[in-house]
Amino acid sequence: MTDQELQALVEAVSAQYFARPFRHQARFNSRLRTTGGRYLLRSHDIEINPRHLEQHGEEELIGIVKHELCHYHLYLEKKGYQHKDRDFQELLKQVGGSRYCQEVGGGRTRLPYRYELVCEACQMRYKRKRKINPARYRCGRCSGKLRLYELETAAKQQG
Repeated sequence: MTDQELQALVEAVSAQYFARPFRHQARFNSRLRTTGGRYLLRSHDIEINPRHLEQHGEEELIGIVKHELCHYHLYLEKKGYQHKDRDFQELLKQVGGSRYCQEVGGGRTRLPYRYELVCEACQMRYKRKRKINPARYRCGRCSGKLRLYELETAAKQQG
């Protein structure tokens, strides 16, 4: 599907389910990683993650478009357009849009734990993904001094 076909789809969904025109741009954005789409407040454009169409099909895409159009139309009407607002929740339920999108690959990568802080007094252990200066922190249980150790599994993966 091209950006022009997406534009036509968004305009058709807006006319069919909202009875209002969509007068801005709809386009695919392959840089989106953790979301199905987004509504841009300043330009009123809608961006869609193309991986959702590839992995889950057009039905999932239409659910995402309905979700973003709820933000779009409510914002332009000066009503509650955020996820927490009742206006948004009611309109989303009324048009049958998806509240959450399915996960797609290529999102955030989970880092392994690379460091461990050990309390010298009570032996409490804290795992960390990033290196920190243990002199700036104390144990949350007993306020003892912390010592930083590098975990072996992370060291083997990098070496």
